Amino acid sequence: MQSHLLTTSVTVKPNQNDNHGASGNPLSVAPMMDRTDRHFRYLMRQITRKTLLYTEMVTIPAILNGDRAKLLGFSPEEHPLALQLGGDDPEKAAECARMAADYGYDEINLNVGCPSDRVKSGNFGACLMAQPETVATVVEAMQNAVEIPVTVKHRIGIDERDRYEDMSEFVRVVSEAGCQRFTVHARKAWLQGLSPKENRNVPPLRYEDVYRLKQEFPQLFIEINGGIKTLPEIKEHLNHLDAVMIGRAAYDNPYLFATVDQEIYGQDDPPPTMKEVVEAMLPYLDYWVNRGLKLNSMTRHLIHIFNGQPGAKAWRRSLTEKGCEENAGAEVVEEALKLVQHGV
Repeated sequence: MQSHLLTTSVTVKPNQNDNHGASGNPLSVAPMMDRTDRHFRYLMRQITRKTLLYTEMVTIPAILNGDRAKLLGFSPEEHPLALQLGGDDPEKAAECARMAADYGYDEINLNVGCPSDRVKSGNFGACLMAQPETVATVVEAMQNAVEIPVTVKHRIGIDERDRYEDMSEFVRVVSEAGCQRFTVHARKAWLQGLSPKENRNVPPLRYEDVYRLKQEFPQLFIEINGGIKTLPEIKEHLNHLDAVMIGRAAYDNPYLFATVDQEIYGQDDPPPTMKEVVEAMLPYLDYWVNRGLKLNSMTRHLIHIFNGQPGAKAWRRSLTEKGCEENAGAEVVEEALKLVQHGV
């Protein structure tokens, strides 16, 4: 796969003829704070062309008051791409939605799943599951402002409000406001007593509740998230649901996606080798280093690409130690490649 010349921001509109755009895409990489920045997304595009990618969650106040080019900018190669927003103000959400559409995003996703205290204090994230009418109002305001899909990512439930019926009622109310795609993290969130990290692992997975949701709402596009780590698991969930979202496994093992364009999307092109993926990143690294970005802010995403291969440990050590040096450039990555067995 070849990289292309990139830009710091885009106004290119999404490809309306792509059958695997945002709203109907069967596979996605989850929005992850401090993970799914534009540099990781560009790496993923060297591995899979079709998988739907998400930004990190960006709060509505940050967009309205901060550096919009930095917060919203992306490379055209990242399509299909969704912006995840955090907030509960309909008017401000609609304003951000218009900005996102102008930038060329394929989808806007509202975060109703993050359980951190910071998110809760701002009245967005998982705590909004207790306020389905508020979510519906925000979704409706954004949908009235833009033509691209507005979707919701949420949990099975929160605290004591974790019955299947509670989730079903949440989805009913929000879908009646026009939302058609729901991504369900198949764990409840404990807003009291568990850290965000613990909330990713401690509450048990309840896949059957997500399957039941699809059966109850067959007209909706239902995607599942949580604890899914392998291609066979992805395929099994797709027997029951419309889509699968992969989180930490995508970051810890990005090459997991090497064959999904062929096996999930039916593409004919052969998958890239690990070495080809890294080589395709070199012009991109040079581009940003020449504009003052530190190499290690990008190479941190490359650390896991050779996991399980001979030389992977030497690769990780070399990038970690040399990537932070003053004036480090793409040559650091080229040298590290020599430490990995050829042919991978």
